[in-house]
Amino acid sequence: MDHSHRALTWLALLAAFITVLPPLARAGDPPLRNVIDTEIAKVWSREKIQSAGPCDDATFLRRVSLDLCGLIPTHDEAKAFLDDSATDKRAKLIERLLDHARYGVHQSDEWDMVFFGRKPPGYEAPHREGFKRWLRDSFAQNTHFDQLARAMLKAEGNTAEQGAAMYLVQYDRHPDDAAIAVSQTFLGVQLQCAHCHDHPYEPWTQRDFYGMAAFFARLQMVKAGKTKVDDKELEKIYLAELNTGDVKFTGSAKDAKPGQKGEPVKPKFLLASDLEEPDLTAEFKDEKRIPDGSPPPAPKFSRKDKLAEWVTSPQNPYFARAVANRLWAQFMGRGLVHPIDNMSASNKPSHPELLDAIAQELIAHQFDVKWLIRELVSSQTYQLASTGEVADAKPQWFERARTRPLSAEELLESWRVATNFEVVARRKPEEHKGRFYGVTFDYIRNYFGEPNNGVGDFQGGLHEHLYLNNGELGRLMTSEKDGLIDQLLTSTEPWESRVERIYLAVLSRLPNAAERAKFADYCDVQGKDSQQTRLQEAIWVLMTCSEFRFNH
Repeated sequence: MDHSHRALTWLALLAAFITVLPPLARAGDPPLRNVIDTEIAKVWSREKIQSAGPCDDATFLRRVSLDLCGLIPTHDEAKAFLDDSATDKRAKLIERLLDHARYGVHQSDEWDMVFFGRKPPGYEAPHREGFKRWLRDSFAQNTHFDQLARAMLKAEGNTAEQGAAMYLVQYDRHPDDAAIAVSQTFLGVQLQCAHCHDHPYEPWTQRDFYGMAAFFARLQMVKAGKTKVDDKELEKIYLAELNTGDVKFTGSAKDAKPGQKGEPVKPKFLLASDLEEPDLTAEFKDEKRIPDGSPPPAPKFSRKDKLAEWVTSPQNPYFARAVANRLWAQFMGRGLVHPIDNMSASNKPSHPELLDAIAQELIAHQFDVKWLIRELVSSQTYQLASTGEVADAKPQWFERARTRPLSAEELLESWRVATNFEVVARRKPEEHKGRFYGVTFDYIRNYFGEPNNGVGDFQGGLHEHLYLNNGELGRLMTSEKDGLIDQLLTSTEPWESRVERIYLAVLSRLPNAAERAKFADYCDVQGKDSQQTRLQEAIWVLMTCSEFRFNH
């Protein structure tokens, strides 16, 4: 492709992003949840698709509790919701969950996987308790997403006390990797193919790639002592920015020659102009690396700050669409553009008008994530049943609800809720100190930590089966006062009623007639020890079944 043709392609792509966006929301416009359902139904009609009906209350309760707060409801919460005959009980439940203390914790768990994954690069990145605390507080306070992203890209403060700087610290001395990650995460653009040569299928050139990498070329880690965060001693790391330094471009990899130094490349925004910056080479001719020991001085001109402002601007044609697409995928199973981090001209949305509408509404609501989540989970599309003829776990046309595996965090928190271990731990806080006491979280993460990597991948295997059959779950089935086992053993209700308690506590639903009869017959034996053993086995069966492992 010659340069004139490529330039025209850039302009066409930019025009496509800008002209299709509808006007900002006006008073009297239908709620976004209604727009979602209307646009999805249009495609069903076009594709001649029969959608699933609405999910039942038990399914909705478990689904939305896990999606919003990362854990299943308690027995009492499940019973109260299922017994409630109010027509607006789902809307009220959504509001309670959005205001729940667990909302910020769970959303931070979800997005930490987007920003870092299970195995982040960089020696310091695994020790990111400061970042996690900052992210958790940001979601709990409903910090709008443009502010959150801007804080990560500006990287002010240190990684332990302020936290946000850890995102870029993980790419220390690797501006190429930072360019790839920032473009994919915040813009939905995959630049990695332009690292070694002009992209063969998209309009990105090597100069585009190095123009983005140049924004990160002057960054440097500075360590300034240690402090405690959540009872852990962490290094305070600042991300300093020098006043000079550039990435070097040597041309296509196939044409590279040994010893070739390359030419400096100045920062350039994707499909936009070069960054206008002062030439500070004369003033900082002999600039040295900043020594460790104390917070670094601010640069005279900051490239990363300019990038942060451009990335998060409402006028940026990529940012709002990328955020809207990621949030849609988080709750609906797959992006309107799929894969979610490949929003290119050759990978068109399944529902282009809907993606445009969500992105523009997100801009109109100033990137309020909680507002958008409320609209998504309030839609009829989200509340569909997961049954149907389509075998795909993430249906392309959203004609039924997705089926997704629980993350390691969700599994462990939900196991604790199911056994009432949470109540036991609260009664003896010193004895049961720590979020994951009772079962080793590192052990759980090794077996169940990979399914949730920010793009919806899942691959189970023998390792999960071995853990569920031979792991530590029995430690959560405590016979201490107020635990589920204790409640069942001390109950005077008939066994059929006690089986209902087990099902509500573990699966958030009532058993059917066959399940009720079978479990009651199995548990109704003589002797407290025998009963306890049978109860532990019955609870274990439900805690390790596929219905518990997945959210439907």
